[in-house]
Amino acid sequence: MFPRVRLRRLRRLKIVRETRISVKDLILPVFVDETLEGRDKKKIEAMPGQFRFSLDSVVDEVSSAIDRGISSFLLFGIPLKKDDVGSEAFNSEGIVQRAVRRLKDEFDDIIVITDLCLCEYTTHGHCGLIDDRGEILNDETLDVLGKIAVSQAHAGADIVAPSGMMDGMVSAIRNALDDAGLKNTAIMSYSAKFHSSLYAPFREAAESAPVMGDRSTYQMDFANAREALREIQLDIEEGADIVMVKPALFYLDIISAARARFDVPIAAYNVSGEYSMIMTASERGFIDKNAAIIETLTAIKRAGADIIISYFAKDVADIIEMR
Repeated sequence: MFPRVRLRRLRRLKIVRETRISVKDLILPVFVDETLEGRDKKKIEAMPGQFRFSLDSVVDEVSSAIDRGISSFLLFGIPLKKDDVGSEAFNSEGIVQRAVRRLKDEFDDIIVITDLCLCEYTTHGHCGLIDDRGEILNDETLDVLGKIAVSQAHAGADIVAPSGMMDGMVSAIRNALDDAGLKNTAIMSYSAKFHSSLYAPFREAAESAPVMGDRSTYQMDFANAREALREIQLDIEEGADIVMVKPALFYLDIISAARARFDVPIAAYNVSGEYSMIMTASERGFIDKNAAIIETLTAIKRAGADIIISYFAKDVADIIEMR
Protein backbone atom coordinates (compact mmCIF):
# COMPACT_ATOMS: atom_id res chain seq x y z
CA MET A 1 0.00 0.00 0.00
CA PHE A 2 1.18 3.51 -0.85
CA PRO A 3 3.38 5.19 0.39
CA ARG A 4 5.35 2.05 1.31
CA VAL A 5 4.72 0.39 -2.06
CA ARG A 6 6.04 2.54 -4.88
CA LEU A 7 6.29 0.60 -8.12
CA ARG A 8 7.94 3.55 -9.82
CA ARG A 9 11.05 2.75 -7.76
CA LEU A 10 11.63 -0.26 -10.02
CA ARG A 11 10.97 1.36 -13.37
CA ARG A 12 14.49 2.79 -13.60
CA LEU A 13 15.99 -0.69 -13.13
CA LYS A 14 16.27 -2.79 -16.29
CA ILE A 15 17.09 -5.90 -14.29
CA VAL A 16 13.38 -6.30 -13.48
CA ARG A 17 12.22 -6.36 -17.13
CA GLU A 18 9.96 -9.39 -17.49
CA THR A 19 10.21 -10.03 -21.24
CA ARG A 20 13.36 -9.82 -23.32
CA ILE A 21 14.01 -10.26 -27.03
CA SER A 22 17.08 -12.18 -28.17
CA VAL A 23 18.29 -12.76 -31.73
CA LYS A 24 18.24 -16.46 -30.83
CA ASP A 25 14.43 -16.20 -30.65
CA LEU A 26 14.20 -14.97 -34.24
CA ILE A 27 13.84 -16.59 -37.65
CA LEU A 28 14.59 -14.50 -40.74
CA PRO A 29 12.38 -15.21 -43.78
CA VAL A 30 14.32 -15.21 -47.08
CA PHE A 31 12.96 -15.25 -50.65
CA VAL A 32 15.04 -17.13 -53.21
CA ASP A 33 14.18 -16.31 -56.83
CA GLU A 34 15.13 -18.72 -59.59
CA THR A 35 14.66 -16.00 -62.23
CA LEU A 36 17.59 -13.97 -60.84
CA GLU A 37 21.18 -14.61 -61.85
CA GLY A 38 24.65 -13.92 -60.46
CA ARG A 39 24.53 -11.79 -57.34
CA ASP A 40 21.34 -10.02 -58.38
CA LYS A 41 18.61 -9.17 -55.94
CA LYS A 42 15.24 -7.56 -56.60
CA LYS A 43 13.38 -5.05 -54.46
CA ILE A 44 9.98 -6.04 -53.10
CA GLU A 45 8.00 -2.85 -53.65
CA ALA A 46 5.30 -3.69 -51.10
CA MET A 47 7.89 -4.44 -48.41
CA PRO A 48 10.38 -1.54 -48.21
CA GLY A 49 13.89 -2.80 -47.45
CA GLN A 50 13.14 -6.41 -48.44
CA PHE A 51 14.43 -8.26 -51.50
CA ARG A 52 14.25 -11.45 -53.49
CA PHE A 53 17.66 -13.07 -53.79
CA SER A 54 19.44 -15.19 -56.36
CA LEU A 55 21.24 -18.36 -55.31
CA ASP A 56 24.47 -16.38 -54.99
CA SER A 57 23.07 -13.28 -53.32
CA VAL A 58 21.12 -15.34 -50.78
CA VAL A 59 24.49 -16.49 -49.44
CA ASP A 60 25.40 -12.83 -48.89
CA GLU A 61 22.11 -12.16 -47.13
CA VAL A 62 22.44 -15.12 -44.80
CA SER A 63 26.08 -14.25 -44.09
CA SER A 64 25.03 -10.72 -43.15
CA ALA A 65 22.42 -12.09 -40.77
CA ILE A 66 24.85 -14.59 -39.23
CA ASP A 67 27.24 -11.71 -38.52
CA ARG A 68 24.44 -10.21 -36.42
CA GLY A 69 23.93 -13.43 -34.45
CA ILE A 70 20.91 -14.75 -36.36
CA SER A 71 21.13 -18.48 -37.00
CA SER A 72 17.67 -19.56 -38.23
CA PHE A 73 16.25 -18.95 -41.70
CA LEU A 74 12.90 -19.69 -43.35
CA LEU A 75 13.23 -20.16 -47.11
CA PHE A 76 10.55 -19.35 -49.70
CA GLY A 77 11.10 -20.18 -53.36
CA ILE A 78 10.02 -18.37 -56.51
CA PRO A 79 10.44 -20.93 -59.31
CA LEU A 80 11.23 -20.26 -62.96
CA LYS A 81 8.22 -22.28 -64.08
CA LYS A 82 4.89 -23.28 -62.56
CA ASP A 83 2.25 -25.91 -63.35
CA ASP A 84 -1.12 -27.05 -62.05
CA VAL A 85 0.34 -29.47 -59.49
CA GLY A 86 3.34 -27.45 -58.31
CA SER A 87 5.87 -30.07 -59.41
CA GLU A 88 8.83 -27.71 -58.94
CA ALA A 89 8.09 -27.79 -55.20
CA PHE A 90 9.27 -31.41 -54.98
CA ASN A 91 11.93 -31.24 -57.71
CA SER A 92 15.27 -32.29 -56.19
CA GLU A 93 16.83 -29.51 -58.31
CA GLY A 94 14.16 -26.97 -57.41
CA ILE A 95 15.12 -23.51 -56.24
CA VAL A 96 14.54 -24.18 -52.53
CA GLN A 97 16.33 -27.53 -52.62
CA ARG A 98 19.37 -25.96 -54.29
CA ALA A 99 19.31 -23.04 -51.85
CA VAL A 100 19.22 -25.40 -48.86
CA ARG A 101 22.21 -27.36 -50.13
CA ARG A 102 24.10 -24.17 -50.90
CA LEU A 103 23.54 -22.68 -47.47
CA LYS A 104 24.36 -25.91 -45.68
CA ASP A 105 27.62 -26.15 -47.65
CA GLU A 106 28.54 -22.53 -46.92
CA PHE A 107 27.64 -22.23 -43.23
CA ASP A 108 27.96 -24.36 -40.12
CA ASP A 109 25.49 -24.34 -37.24
CA ILE A 110 22.58 -22.69 -38.99
CA ILE A 111 18.99 -23.91 -38.89
CA VAL A 112 17.38 -24.02 -42.32
CA ILE A 113 13.58 -24.15 -42.41
CA THR A 114 11.65 -24.63 -45.62
CA ASP A 115 8.17 -23.33 -46.25
CA LEU A 116 6.18 -26.30 -47.48
CA CYS A 117 3.31 -25.17 -49.66
CA LEU A 118 2.09 -25.21 -53.25
CA CYS A 119 0.96 -21.62 -53.73
CA GLU A 120 4.29 -20.30 -55.05
CA TYR A 121 4.60 -23.22 -57.47
CA THR A 122 1.13 -23.60 -59.00
CA THR A 123 -0.33 -21.70 -61.93
CA HIS A 124 -3.56 -21.22 -59.98
CA GLY A 125 -1.82 -19.93 -56.82
CA HIS A 126 -3.71 -22.07 -54.33
CA CYS A 127 -2.17 -24.06 -51.49
CA GLY A 128 -3.67 -27.36 -52.64
CA LEU A 129 -4.54 -29.23 -55.79
CA ILE A 130 -7.75 -28.14 -57.47
CA ASP A 131 -10.36 -29.84 -59.64
CA ASP A 132 -12.03 -28.55 -62.81
CA ARG A 133 -14.52 -26.52 -60.76
CA GLY A 134 -11.81 -24.81 -58.73
CA GLU A 135 -12.51 -26.92 -55.62
CA ILE A 136 -9.50 -27.34 -53.32
CA LEU A 137 -8.79 -31.06 -53.01
CA ASN A 138 -7.69 -31.68 -49.44
CA ASP A 139 -6.90 -35.40 -49.36
CA GLU A 140 -5.34 -35.54 -52.82
CA THR A 141 -2.98 -32.73 -51.76
CA LEU A 142 -1.58 -34.67 -48.80
CA ASP A 143 0.53 -37.05 -50.88
CA VAL A 144 2.08 -34.09 -52.70
CA LEU A 145 2.92 -32.39 -49.41
CA GLY A 146 4.65 -35.57 -48.27
CA LYS A 147 6.74 -35.61 -51.47
CA ILE A 148 7.74 -31.98 -50.96
CA ALA A 149 8.74 -32.64 -47.36
CA VAL A 150 10.93 -35.60 -48.31
CA SER A 151 12.57 -33.63 -51.12
CA GLN A 152 13.32 -30.66 -48.87
CA ALA A 153 14.60 -32.87 -46.06
CA HIS A 154 16.87 -34.82 -48.42
CA ALA A 155 18.32 -31.47 -49.52
CA GLY A 156 19.24 -30.77 -45.89
CA ALA A 157 16.34 -28.87 -44.36
CA ASP A 158 16.37 -29.12 -40.57
CA ILE A 159 12.68 -28.21 -40.28
CA VAL A 160 9.85 -28.33 -42.79
CA ALA A 161 7.02 -25.86 -42.29
CA PRO A 162 3.69 -26.80 -43.91
CA SER A 163 1.62 -23.67 -44.40
CA GLY A 164 -1.36 -24.73 -46.53
CA MET A 165 -3.83 -25.51 -43.71
CA MET A 166 -4.90 -28.80 -45.28
CA ASP A 167 -6.60 -31.15 -42.80
CA GLY A 168 -4.27 -34.03 -41.92
CA MET A 169 -1.19 -32.41 -43.42
CA VAL A 170 1.06 -32.91 -40.39
CA SER A 171 0.27 -36.62 -40.14
CA ALA A 172 0.85 -37.12 -43.87
CA ILE A 173 4.17 -35.29 -43.74
CA ARG A 174 5.34 -37.07 -40.59
CA ASN A 175 4.55 -40.44 -42.13
CA ALA A 176 6.31 -39.57 -45.38
CA LEU A 177 9.42 -38.36 -43.56
CA ASP A 178 9.55 -41.39 -41.29
CA ASP A 179 9.02 -43.81 -44.19
CA ALA A 180 11.95 -42.14 -45.98
CA GLY A 181 14.22 -42.58 -42.93
CA LEU A 182 14.10 -38.86 -42.11
CA LYS A 183 12.97 -39.17 -38.52
CA ASN A 184 15.15 -36.29 -37.32
CA THR A 185 13.53 -33.73 -39.60
CA ALA A 186 11.24 -31.58 -37.46
CA ILE A 187 7.85 -30.16 -38.45
CA MET A 188 6.89 -26.56 -37.65
CA SER A 189 3.25 -26.40 -38.63
CA TYR A 190 1.33 -23.27 -39.52
CA SER A 191 -1.31 -24.61 -37.18
CA ALA A 192 -3.53 -21.56 -36.69
CA LYS A 193 -3.16 -19.63 -39.94
CA PHE A 194 -5.93 -17.09 -40.31
CA HIS A 195 -7.47 -15.77 -43.53
CA SER A 196 -5.98 -12.30 -43.15
CA SER A 197 -5.66 -9.06 -45.08
CA LEU A 198 -2.11 -8.81 -43.76
CA TYR A 199 -0.64 -11.24 -46.31
CA ALA A 200 -0.98 -8.93 -49.32
CA PRO A 201 2.65 -7.73 -49.45
CA PHE A 202 3.90 -11.32 -49.19
CA ARG A 203 1.85 -12.33 -52.21
CA GLU A 204 3.77 -9.80 -54.28
CA ALA A 205 7.05 -11.00 -52.80
CA ALA A 206 6.39 -14.68 -53.52
CA GLU A 207 4.17 -14.29 -56.60
CA SER A 208 1.62 -16.47 -54.80
CA ALA A 209 -1.71 -14.69 -55.16
CA PRO A 210 -4.55 -17.04 -56.21
CA VAL A 211 -5.77 -16.36 -59.74
CA MET A 212 -9.37 -17.17 -58.81
CA GLY A 213 -11.29 -17.20 -55.55
CA ASP A 214 -9.56 -16.83 -52.21
CA ARG A 215 -8.21 -19.05 -49.42
CA SER A 216 -11.12 -18.75 -47.01
CA THR A 217 -12.10 -22.42 -47.37
CA TYR A 218 -8.83 -23.58 -45.84
CA GLN A 219 -7.36 -20.66 -43.92
CA MET A 220 -9.17 -19.88 -40.67
CA ASP A 221 -11.91 -17.33 -40.06
CA PHE A 222 -10.22 -14.52 -38.11
CA ALA A 223 -13.24 -14.40 -35.76
CA ASN A 224 -12.60 -17.91 -34.40
CA ALA A 225 -10.44 -18.44 -31.32
CA ARG A 226 -11.67 -21.80 -30.05
CA GLU A 227 -11.24 -23.33 -33.48
CA ALA A 228 -7.61 -22.16 -33.48
CA LEU A 229 -6.94 -24.15 -30.33
CA ARG A 230 -8.56 -27.22 -31.91
CA GLU A 231 -6.31 -26.84 -34.95
CA ILE A 232 -3.23 -26.58 -32.74
CA GLN A 233 -4.23 -29.60 -30.67
CA LEU A 234 -4.82 -31.71 -33.79
CA ASP A 235 -1.41 -30.77 -35.20
CA ILE A 236 0.29 -31.72 -31.94
CA GLU A 237 -1.52 -35.06 -31.95
CA GLU A 238 -0.45 -35.63 -35.56
CA GLY A 239 3.21 -35.06 -34.73
CA ALA A 240 4.03 -31.37 -35.03
CA ASP A 241 7.19 -30.46 -33.13
CA ILE A 242 6.50 -26.71 -33.21
CA VAL A 243 3.14 -25.02 -33.75
CA MET A 244 2.63 -21.59 -35.22
CA VAL A 245 0.12 -18.76 -35.02
CA LYS A 246 -0.06 -16.51 -38.09
CA PRO A 247 -0.37 -13.51 -38.21
CA ALA A 248 1.11 -12.55 -34.87
CA LEU A 249 0.27 -9.00 -33.86
CA PHE A 250 -3.51 -9.08 -34.41
CA TYR A 251 -3.69 -12.54 -32.81
CA LEU A 252 -1.87 -12.12 -29.49
CA ASP A 253 -4.91 -13.57 -27.72
CA ILE A 254 -4.48 -16.80 -29.69
CA ILE A 255 -0.78 -16.99 -28.84
CA SER A 256 -1.56 -16.39 -25.16
CA ALA A 257 -4.32 -19.00 -25.08
CA ALA A 258 -2.09 -21.54 -26.82
CA ARG A 259 0.73 -20.86 -24.38
CA ALA A 260 -1.60 -21.44 -21.43
CA ARG A 261 -2.91 -24.71 -22.84
CA PHE A 262 -0.05 -26.43 -24.68
CA ASP A 263 3.43 -27.35 -23.52
CA VAL A 264 5.12 -27.29 -26.92
CA PRO A 265 7.26 -24.64 -28.62
CA ILE A 266 5.08 -21.91 -30.09
CA ALA A 267 6.13 -19.84 -33.07
CA ALA A 268 4.44 -16.65 -34.26
CA TYR A 269 4.81 -15.09 -37.70
CA ASN A 270 5.20 -11.30 -37.70
CA VAL A 271 3.84 -11.14 -41.24
CA SER A 272 4.44 -8.93 -44.26
CA GLY A 273 1.50 -6.62 -43.61
CA GLU A 274 2.66 -5.97 -40.06
CA TYR A 275 6.14 -5.24 -41.42
CA SER A 276 4.93 -2.92 -44.18
CA MET A 277 2.65 -0.92 -41.88
CA ILE A 278 5.54 -0.11 -39.55
CA MET A 279 7.94 0.63 -42.41
CA THR A 280 5.47 2.89 -44.22
CA ALA A 281 4.48 4.77 -41.07
CA SER A 282 8.12 5.27 -40.10
CA GLU A 283 9.04 6.47 -43.60
CA ARG A 284 6.25 9.08 -43.32
CA GLY A 285 7.64 10.19 -39.95
CA PHE A 286 4.56 9.08 -38.04
CA ILE A 287 6.34 6.66 -35.69
CA ASP A 288 9.84 5.82 -34.49
CA LYS A 289 10.77 2.69 -36.44
CA ASN A 290 13.18 1.15 -33.94
CA ALA A 291 10.88 1.77 -30.99
CA ALA A 292 7.93 0.25 -32.86
CA ILE A 293 9.95 -2.82 -33.87
CA ILE A 294 11.06 -3.60 -30.33
CA GLU A 295 7.61 -2.92 -28.87
CA THR A 296 5.96 -5.14 -31.48
CA LEU A 297 8.27 -8.11 -31.02
CA THR A 298 8.23 -7.74 -27.24
CA ALA A 299 4.43 -7.91 -27.31
CA ILE A 300 4.57 -11.12 -29.36
CA LYS A 301 7.10 -12.64 -26.97
CA ARG A 302 5.15 -11.44 -23.92
CA ALA A 303 2.01 -13.13 -25.26
CA GLY A 304 3.84 -16.45 -25.10
CA ALA A 305 5.70 -17.04 -28.36
CA ASP A 306 8.99 -18.87 -27.98
CA ILE A 307 10.00 -18.20 -31.59
CA ILE A 308 9.25 -15.17 -33.78
CA ILE A 309 9.50 -15.22 -37.55
CA SER A 310 10.11 -11.64 -38.58
CA TYR A 311 11.42 -9.57 -41.49
CA PHE A 312 12.73 -7.27 -38.75
CA ALA A 313 15.22 -9.87 -37.46
CA LYS A 314 18.30 -8.01 -38.72
CA ASP A 315 16.92 -4.69 -37.48
CA VAL A 316 16.38 -6.19 -34.03
CA ALA A 317 19.97 -7.41 -33.93
CA ASP A 318 21.23 -3.94 -34.84
CA ILE A 319 18.99 -2.25 -32.27
CA ILE A 320 20.10 -4.62 -29.51
CA GLU A 321 23.74 -3.97 -30.46
CA MET A 322 23.19 -0.20 -30.25
CA ARG A 323 21.77 -0.57 -26.76
